[in-house]
Amino acid sequence: MPVWLELVFRVVAVFVAFLTLPLIVGQTEHKVMAHMQGRLGPMYAGAFHGWAQLVADGIKFVQKEDVTPRAADRAVFRLAPIVSLLPYLLVLLVIPLGPHGLVAQPLDIGLFFVLAVVGIGVVAVLMAAWSSANKYALLGGLRAAAQLLGYELPFVLAAASVAMAAGTLSLSGIVRAWQPWWLVWQLPALLIFFTAGLAEIRRPPFDMPIAESELVFGYLTEYTGLRFAFFLLAEYVGIVVVAALTTVLFLGGWRGPFADAQLGWLWTLLKVFVVSFVIIWVRVSYPRLREDQLQRLCWLVLVPLALGQLLLTAAVKLMI
Repeated sequence: MPVWLELVFRVVAVFVAFLTLPLIVGQTEHKVMAHMQGRLGPMYAGAFHGWAQLVADGIKFVQKEDVTPRAADRAVFRLAPIVSLLPYLLVLLVIPLGPHGLVAQPLDIGLFFVLAVVGIGVVAVLMAAWSSANKYALLGGLRAAAQLLGYELPFVLAAASVAMAAGTLSLSGIVRAWQPWWLVWQLPALLIFFTAGLAEIRRPPFDMPIAESELVFGYLTEYTGLRFAFFLLAEYVGIVVVAALTTVLFLGGWRGPFADAQLGWLWTLLKVFVVSFVIIWVRVSYPRLREDQLQRLCWLVLVPLALGQLLLTAAVKLMI
């Protein structure tokens, strides 16, 4: 196969995954939350278990009027939803699904690239908040900035612990170096990374930037129609990305018992959906934190634990 054709195939495959996996996770969230909370909702859309309800919601967003506030900075306001999606698309390009180069773009510094790109998400939030010319949106943006800048530190430190243990920044290299006993040794880093990841994508209980009971809908207050749908899609893509990174860094990626090397991608997808289910479960189970509780958890709990995990990893590496 020519190099250019292979490149086009890989990009198309990532783009298809970018559009389909978040929809599957979104549909799963609707149904899982419905059963957990005892409110099943509409079951007639698409017949079996209301499987087409998410499709109906998408059509509804397309039909809604696209409203831009008169006082808004129109160019920034319209660009923010696209910027919110772009980082996650770039991250999916370097996530390895399986061995033998089953990744759109392998990078020797893949982890460094991922951590740098994920941080762009706060820019989209600030763009939406500032350009909306709305005080509730601005307050939501300020909350998001404080939250994302704070939780970026434990997020990076936990990932650095795994990179130090594996001795590489390549995501595929980390999977190859992974051993089952890391589930015990790197468990604190896993919990820190997962918690900080929830805060990074502003998922409950870390959804203070949109807190509908306080800020209407935060930085999304003025968005309607497809632009709001893009932000919603970015949230579900964020779930997939955090689940994929957790799988690759801490759960062995494509490695698993009774699995042929050619079918390793099935293990990766299975683990991604399991972690996504846990993210949905957390949303249903825990109430929203206050701002002071959010910052206290970050700076007094997660950051010291992440630094301690780095010291532990360094000590184990020296002994080995």
